[in-house]
Amino acid sequence: MKLHHLIHSSLIVLMMSACTPKEKMQISIFETSAEGNQLSEIVAQPDAESTAKLTILPDSSYQTITGFGGSFTEASAYLLNQLSAEKRAGILEAYFGQSGARYSLTRTHINSCDFSLGNYSYAPVDNDMNLENFSIEEDKDDIIPMIKEAMAISQDGFRIISSPWTAPPWMKDNQDWKGGKLLPAYYDTWALFFSKYLDAYQAEGIDIWGLTVENEPLGNDSNWESMHFSPEEMNEFVKNHLGPQLEKDGHNVVLMGYDQNRGMELEEWVDAMYQDEDAAKFYGGTAVHWYESTYDWFPKTLQYAHDIAPDKFLIHTEGCIDAQVPKWQDDAWYWSKEATDWGWTWAPEDKKYLHPKYVPVYRYARDIIGCLNNWVDGWVDWNMVLDRQGGPNWANNWCIAPVIVDPDQDEVYFTPLYYTLSHFSRFIRPGAVRLGFSLSDDSLMATAAKNPDGSIAVVILNQGLEKKVITLATGKETETIAISGQAIQTIMINPKTANDE
Repeated sequence: MKLHHLIHSSLIVLMMSACTPKEKMQISIFETSAEGNQLSEIVAQPDAESTAKLTILPDSSYQTITGFGGSFTEASAYLLNQLSAEKRAGILEAYFGQSGARYSLTRTHINSCDFSLGNYSYAPVDNDMNLENFSIEEDKDDIIPMIKEAMAISQDGFRIISSPWTAPPWMKDNQDWKGGKLLPAYYDTWALFFSKYLDAYQAEGIDIWGLTVENEPLGNDSNWESMHFSPEEMNEFVKNHLGPQLEKDGHNVVLMGYDQNRGMELEEWVDAMYQDEDAAKFYGGTAVHWYESTYDWFPKTLQYAHDIAPDKFLIHTEGCIDAQVPKWQDDAWYWSKEATDWGWTWAPEDKKYLHPKYVPVYRYARDIIGCLNNWVDGWVDWNMVLDRQGGPNWANNWCIAPVIVDPDQDEVYFTPLYYTLSHFSRFIRPGAVRLGFSLSDDSLMATAAKNPDGSIAVVILNQGLEKKVITLATGKETETIAISGQAIQTIMINPKTANDE
């Protein structure tokens, strides 16, 4: 070939290379929206130029994801027992099956809680120091069958975190289910209680993955079961009683401290937990709730908790729309700004701003995205199922669950909250690694994670009324997508195979 032909050919190759468009992604898009989509698979057909750019940064990685899910409560299990076998199976499939939310991280209560039919303890006999009368018989009609049926349905399995609301009254200084403190004379007995609980559930074929030392150790104004600890008291119990007892009995569980609201108290607790080396060696992580605010996820305190113990779990173990009776078969309400929480009426004036009336769907989506983007590795909802009153609850502490049922009519209502949670639990799997990103439109919220199978899940929330068109980019691949107004989307970016090259 002559020299000028070679130069000409090279220039053509260079020009073609420079003009080669970026590669298209292999994506699937799922949307839940105020317009009526319910985790519906849609096609990316934007009818306008993009006004926002979301770039995934695969080389920027953060925490490994533990999972997402909800809680096995006596209230939820009792209600499932009242439904027909078909409706019961349908709900559990929707939460744990391959066609559903695929819950991977769950929680249950040790002894009774407010979402029980009444007060009970596995150690009902006073001064039973060696717990010779310990029994989980109370759980065998409801909670245990619910867990076992979920286990049979779940292909990937799920982890369970167990939490006590209180020790039995005979171990406490006020001899009451509500409030009070654990008497030091019973520290060893209460530690043994945890060990016996783990053994009893294991005998039922249920392995408990994690424990929290105490649900809400700061209390709940004695409205239902509770027991108070200071950080120093919890450390004393953990390092000299509970930790050694679990170790001696061979229980390899993740023990988490605190288990109450995000905010400044969280910083105080993680300082105490992890600066005490003797206690810190037993703590596997920190558990948090959202009731200080369902609007603000407190990124600074979550970052602080991570920085204090970067190798420990940081798990949101409870959140729900509380102080509210559920709306029945009314999807529009779940997309409206009518919902309140406890702080709407009870919060002091200087904290009222943390408790505005707020869209229920946004509470969940914003909080999960905000938590993930600030080192939280697991997020657990409260009750999986409640009735039309928001119970049963012996303390009349009504709340909302993603699934509402009417046992008398054998009817089931999957609220938009169910689909909202599924955008995370179904697509971001245990072992996924959260990825960094850049987003040019601050009216949108997003997060992203790379799953163990190589797929990348991107979740986007549009709280505005208008549709948004977004250019999604990762590496050399781009795609233009559209998200409806008032919508949450999960975009699955599927890894290419050799046949795709």
